[in-house]
Amino acid sequence: MMRLVVVAIGLEVLALMVGLALGGTMGGVAALFGASIATGAQVVAVVLLRPAVGTSSKSGVFQQRWALGMAVRFASFIVLAALMITMKAQLPPLWLAAGYLGTMLVLLFAETQFLT
Repeated sequence: MMRLVVVAIGLEVLALMVGLALGGTMGGVAALFGASIATGAQVVAVVLLRPAVGTSSKSGVFQQRWALGMAVRFASFIVLAALMITMKAQLPPLWLAAGYLGTMLVLLFAETQFLT
């Protein structure tokens, strides 16, 4: 679990730096917010799924926990969309989305590494 957190923090810092360099202060802050939302969702999803890894497929526990993780990720997307709508004057939506997607996609592709 510690590896996941370290990688996620590194991705958040990267999102912040890219946002600052290309979008200014508000771009950096928005990218960090988006990355933090993705990090939170992915950490919760992995925590939910990890105990079910290696369980019998007949029990259905793995599928239930996987579905819960997907629901958490979808809820994080709804939070991101709400933030984009309500804070569009303060936080550039493009940078919110960039931070979220950049972090979420990397963590999703690397998820199997964090489940072992």
